[in-house]
Amino acid sequence: MASAVYRLSRLSTLKNAGVLTPSTGTRCLGARLTQCRNTVFTAAGGIPPKPVKTSFGLFRMTVVVVPFLYVGTLISKNFAALLEEHDIFVPEDDDDDD
Repeated sequence: MASAVYRLSRLSTLKNAGVLTPSTGTRCLGARLTQCRNTVFTAAGGIPPKPVKTSFGLFRMTVVVVPFLYVGTLISKNFAALLEEHDIFVPEDDDDDD
C-alpha cells in the first residue's frame, strides 16, 4: 500500500514538474536540462526539422580528459609511495645475473 502511494505521489510530482514546450504545448519532463521532442509529425502531417546538434569538439574533450588523467596519475603515484613507505608492497630486487 505504501509503495503504491509513493509511486502515485512521485508520478504526480513528475507530471507537475514538466515544462510546456513552445512548439507542441505538451509537457516535457526535464526540459530544463535537455531538449525534449515529443512530436514525430505536425498537425498538418509534415515532418518537423531536425533539432540542433551540439557537438563535442576536440577542445572540450581535452579540457575534460587531461585534468582527470593528471589527477589520477598523482593519486596513483602518491598511493604507490605510501605503500612502499609502509613496506606493504615493495618490489624485490632480484639479481639473477648468474
